[in-house]
Amino acid sequence: MQRVNEKEQSYRHGDSGPKYLMRGPRFAWGIIRLKAGEKMGRHGHKEVEETFYFFEGAPTLLVNETPQRVREGDVFRLEPGERHDIVNDTPAPIRVIFIKTPYLPEDKIN
Repeated sequence: MQRVNEKEQSYRHGDSGPKYLMRGPRFAWGIIRLKAGEKMGRHGHKEVEETFYFFEGAPTLLVNETPQRVREGDVFRLEPGERHDIVNDTPAPIRVIFIKTPYLPEDKIN
């Protein structure tokens, strides 16, 4: 068993960016918080599929350069090779749960 409290974990950039809650051995997941005007950063994965659950805010998700307007409650599953970015083009912070499987930390393609 593994237990983590989200409030005890840190976002990569202090008050924004990704925050991993679980890493390995078979998957990774966490929360992304982006302030107004921030982007996650365009990237893809060779082998990892990634799922996003948008539970706070309505940003734009870019998948292979095609914009998707997100609504709270939307879930997107991206296949390996699909380049993606989350752009918070709203006036308020957004929060997104992400799940990556399999757990391959070096699999990112910029």
